Amino acid sequence: MNHFVPVRSQHALSSMPPTSLISSTNDNSALTDLCETYGAEPVKLRRTREGRDLSRVRYRRAEEFMTFLVPEVPLDWPDFLYSAGIVVQLGLSSHLLDVGFPDDWCARHVGLHVDRSLAYANVTGFGCECTETIRLMQILAPYWKWNRRHLTDGVYSDGSFKADQVRALVRALMDHVCRVTGHRHRPIMKSQHSPSARRAFEGP
Repeated sequence: MNHFVPVRSQHALSSMPPTSLISSTNDNSALTDLCETYGAEPVKLRRTREGRDLSRVRYRRAEEFMTFLVPEVPLDWPDFLYSAGIVVQLGLSSHLLDVGFPDDWCARHVGLHVDRSLAYANVTGFGCECTETIRLMQILAPYWKWNRRHLTDGVYSDGSFKADQVRALVRALMDHVCRVTGHRHRPIMKSQHSPSARRAFEGP
């Protein structure tokens, strides 16, 4: 069954001394393997107050960009998918920064590839096993391709997703980011998960 693994909020660790928040790729073979798969330089994770603060900023920015996904906003389909890519990248970035990925490393090795963002999140405790969310990330990535000015470069598959499906999956993803990071939930777009999306994020 598709689901999200229940996780304890990471924010409880934020008061610990920085020296106790150090991790390296030697501690996480899955992360090491993923870096090799994507040709990324090895990364040492270190949770810091600065990273925590930036994580909170990214989460709030993601919630702000959710306003572009509401039905009342007159976006065409490519712009809608482009906006969805921005939201999920900001949201997943919030988790990555919170667990200690350096922001400059993410800029170099993740960029606008939201599928990679989710993969790195999953090997560091995010817990996404929702196949439709994973598939959506693959369709969106890299999300620059949905920007109108790039559409002349080629024709891209939308995976037969519909706007309501995308809204439900992105909203559920953001709710899960909130639970994992412990950031205050300040939703701008009301949660309207489909039953399957809700089960995917809440577990069996």
